[in-house]
Amino acid sequence: VQLQASGGGLVQPGGSLRLSCEVSVNIFSINVMGWYRQAPGKQRELVAQITSGGSTNYADSVKGRFTISRDNAKNTVYLQMSSLKPEDTAVYYCNGIQIRGSTYAYWGQGTQVTVSS
Repeated sequence: VQLQASGGGLVQPGGSLRLSCEVSVNIFSINVMGWYRQAPGKQRELVAQITSGGSTNYADSVKGRFTISRDNAKNTVYLQMSSLKPEDTAVYYCNGIQIRGSTYAYWGQGTQVTVSS
């Protein structure tokens, strides 16, 4: 399973970005898709998750500003980020969790998001 993340960049505070994560297999085979981020000097943290059934979960710091969604036909998960703040600056990673007896975790390459004026 491969995850290909894209969509990062430089944006001003208050701006928006959309990250995409394309999965190399049928996305229905991935039980949970998510986005994590890691800022310099900090641990990687969960940003948002979405299950195969469509249930979502967000970090408190992004609730009301970020939206995770999935396009099953395109095997792609999105993270729409709005009202961006400088503290959102981080490398964002796409993650997939697959449960088939054992639990398998897959990571995409990171994409840099920088919020700065």
